[in-house]
Amino acid sequence: MPINSPVSSESSKKIAHDHPLLQPLNIGGLTIENRLMVAPMAGVTDNPFRRLCKSFGAGHAVSEMIIADTALYARKKSLYRANFDNEIAPISAQIAGAEPDKLAEAACYQIDNGAQIIDINMGCPAKKVCRKLAGSALLQDEDLVARLLDAAVNAVDAPVTLKTRLGYENGRENILRVARRAEQAGIAAIAIHGRTREDMYTGTARYELIKEVKDSINIPVIANGDIDSPEKAQYVHEMTGCDAVMIGRAAQGQPWLFRDIEHFLRTDEHLTAPSVGEIKDIVLAHLQELYDFYGEYSGCRIARKHIAWYTTGIPNSNAFRQAMYGEETTAGQFRVVEAFLHAHQ
Repeated sequence: MPINSPVSSESSKKIAHDHPLLQPLNIGGLTIENRLMVAPMAGVTDNPFRRLCKSFGAGHAVSEMIIADTALYARKKSLYRANFDNEIAPISAQIAGAEPDKLAEAACYQIDNGAQIIDINMGCPAKKVCRKLAGSALLQDEDLVARLLDAAVNAVDAPVTLKTRLGYENGRENILRVARRAEQAGIAAIAIHGRTREDMYTGTARYELIKEVKDSINIPVIANGDIDSPEKAQYVHEMTGCDAVMIGRAAQGQPWLFRDIEHFLRTDEHLTAPSVGEIKDIVLAHLQELYDFYGEYSGCRIARKHIAWYTTGIPNSNAFRQAMYGEETTAGQFRVVEAFLHAHQ
C-alpha cells in the first residue's frame, strides 16, 4: 500500500456512523475523519510515518516535537520535523518550550509553515527536555503552564491542543487542575498519557484520572497510553468516555494497527494478521519514502529502527538485524531487507 494512499471513500462512508471512535471529530472547527490518532513521538512520527499511519486509517497524526526556538529552525533536523509536504489535512505541529513569548512565536511560525493545528508538549518525560523545564517538567509549575497556554492560544487564529501527563510525580497528580485551566485558556482538545513523568514508560497506564478529566471539562479528551490492540482501544474508550484514543509505541513496526482497530470496532471481528509478504511490501515502500525524504546518509540510519520493529518476531531476525545494522548505503540496506523478508514469505 502506498504511503500516501488514503482509506477509500467508500470504506470511510461505511464506517462513519458506526462505533463512536469511527465518527468524525471536530477540533476547533476542523474535522478529523475518525478518532484514532497517532501520538507524537520524537524520532518516529516524521512525515513518512504520519502518512503511512493515515494510509492505514488513522484519522489524525501529530508531528514530532519541535523546540520553540527560532535559532534552531534552520537546522536540518528542525526542517525535517516541520515538513508537512503531501500530508493529509488537518496538519498538526507540536511545539515545546518554557518561555511564553518563544512558544507564541513558534506557534505563529508553524501556522505560517502550513500547520492547521498547534499542539503544545507538556508530556515528554525525556531528561534532556525536562532539564530545560519543558515537556512534562512544566507540570511542576502550574502558573507557568497557564501563561504558556494563554500565550499560544492568543498568538494564533487556529486551534491549539495540549498533550500532557497525569502530573510530574506520583501522589501529586494535578491533571484535573491543568485540564480545567487549559479549557479556560481556550485549548481546543487535550490528550492525556495515563502516567506521570516519574513513571516514564514503566508500569501500566492509569485511566481513572482521564475519566475524571472527561467528566469535568467540555473540550475533547484524548486518551493515550498502552493502547496496543483493538480490544484495548475499545476498553479505554468505554472506561474513560474519551472522545478519541491516541496510539504511540504500539504502532511502531505495525502501522496497520489502525486498520485492525477500525475493522474490529466496525465488525467485532479481527482481521487476519498481515503475511510476511504483505509486511515486505509495506516495509519496502516505507524504506523508499524514508530514503527519498532524508537522503542517502540519514535515510539509511533512520530506517534502521523501523526495520528492527518490523522484523521483531520473525525467525532469525536477531541475526538479520545485526547484519542489517552494518549496511552503510540505502541500496545495500534495501537489498538485505528485501532478501530477508522474501526468504520468510
